[in-house]
Amino acid sequence: MAKYATGKHAKAISDRSGIEFPFREMVREWNGAFVHVSEFEPKQPQLEPKPISADGIALRNVRSDRTEPSTTVRIPNDGFETYEAGSRIINVFSPGHGLTSGTTYRFRGAPTTSPGTGTSTDPVFAYSNPENFDGISGSNIAKAAGYAITTGLYKNDAAVTTDYATSNYFHFTVDTDTATTGNIKGGGYGCSVGPVTIEAWLSLLKNGFVKF
Repeated sequence: MAKYATGKHAKAISDRSGIEFPFREMVREWNGAFVHVSEFEPKQPQLEPKPISADGIALRNVRSDRTEPSTTVRIPNDGFETYEAGSRIINVFSPGHGLTSGTTYRFRGAPTTSPGTGTSTDPVFAYSNPENFDGISGSNIAKAAGYAITTGLYKNDAAVTTDYATSNYFHFTVDTDTATTGNIKGGGYGCSVGPVTIEAWLSLLKNGFVKF
């Protein structure tokens, strides 16, 4: 096998400058050029760019935005309570109701297919009225125009507006009727409060997407 000299005393000519340098101070560049160490130039990084993928724009498993349909809020069994004898103010207990004070809402009794004009296989869904109690008629509570409500519990001739009271109670003034005794709970089972118009919700109920 051939043996090369170390070049301890040799000279070399730079491929870049053509100047003579000590052989042992010479280096080879990436392109094969034999140059002095003082002339060495590393390979330009842009000659070997790193691969770059496209920017991520689309999201995986996305869902388009939608407008939430108006829904009703369930009122517990006998959730209505008259304030006092001769008063038209009614307190309503509905935990976490999320309603807005000053907004008009309509009260409804339990869902039913009677009254209705449909058939046994294609009934017309409707709502019954809350049950009558303490001189207040359920049909009056469930009037189509609804009532403007105030959040909080009405007590001692003023609204209690603690966080608990406003989150779980609201009150309204019923038309015409007045309480006979006062502090009487009623309304029955399955009552709810919600927007005046809920045709879209009734369609869901009719088609079996909402059940009780």
